[in-house]
Amino acid sequence: MSARPNNRFEWRRAKTHRALIRAAREILAETGDSNASIQTIADRADVGVGSFYNHFESKEELFDAAVADALEEFGQVIDEQLAGADDPAELVAGGFRLAARIADSHPELMSVLRHRGVSQIHSDRGIAPRALRDLQRGIEAGRFAPIDPVYALSGTSGAILSLVELRISRPDLDGEEAASNLAEMTLRMLGVPFEEAHEVAWRPLPAPKN
Repeated sequence: MSARPNNRFEWRRAKTHRALIRAAREILAETGDSNASIQTIADRADVGVGSFYNHFESKEELFDAAVADALEEFGQVIDEQLAGADDPAELVAGGFRLAARIADSHPELMSVLRHRGVSQIHSDRGIAPRALRDLQRGIEAGRFAPIDPVYALSGTSGAILSLVELRISRPDLDGEEAASNLAEMTLRMLGVPFEEAHEVAWRPLPAPKN
């Protein structure tokens, strides 16, 4: 019988934690500004200021958690959609093309990446470790040129963030076409031959596994 209050407490705590992260993500998506007051954040989350300090020591900690949460969501969407792909080149190209689609289907998520993505390029959370994994696999298999994976990650991530900016600032452009063009350019940068880079970047995306 004593477990029921504890379970209810943990459920409420998790709900409050999630509400605070959601509020921080919304603020970042709207303005990119992490200077909002704790009162403003608490009001947005519909919790008391005291509750804030039960979960985070500072605004900086909360906003870092919000960015990590957004990047993890992005990474999970990419993983699910590309679960049927094994070729590192196809995974890299698929990441670009899905980023363009997610910009349309998850605009709030893309706005967070637009404002704070650069600071997370070499993070150990979210999309960075996933991208580094695929790049390392491609380099080790000879699919990509023998370059330092960290530099490959910098170039690839910068191009994806550029695509996000392009997708938001130029909504008149065809997102799929922009993504495939940037994917092709990036594959060529990684050492994939011209014709093969073109074919991989423009082929149909693999169907996600059920």
